[in-house]
Amino acid sequence: QVQLVESGGESVQAGGSLGLSCAASGRTFSGYTMAWFRQAPGKEREFVAGINWWGSTTYYADSVKGRFTIARDNAKNTVYLQMNSLKPEDTGVYYCAARTLSIATMSGQYNYWGQGTQVTVSS
Repeated sequence: QVQLVESGGESVQAGGSLGLSCAASGRTFSGYTMAWFRQAPGKEREFVAGINWWGSTTYYADSVKGRFTIARDNAKNTVYLQMNSLKPEDTGVYYCAARTLSIATMSGQYNYWGQGTQVTVSS
């Protein structure tokens, strides 16, 4: 079991930047692939970014590529999402997720989830 707690969500103006954190506890954090998903009101949860257990491989949704950066610090049991050039369509609840296999883009493929943190981007 691994427990995930997100933080850092807030309201920001379009074009601004925001950094999210996800702190993990429980089993060995470094053994997990980590990902960020988001869910806007009335929409399905969608993949944003993923990072493998060592941090050597990352993968991004096309909608955030070049603007968002995922990173991890295994010594601190934390994964990060740096979001730049934010757009109103980036608004949603951002979730941290973990799985033991390689990066996947479907939410059903992840075993562990945080409670989410709200990001609101105003125009």
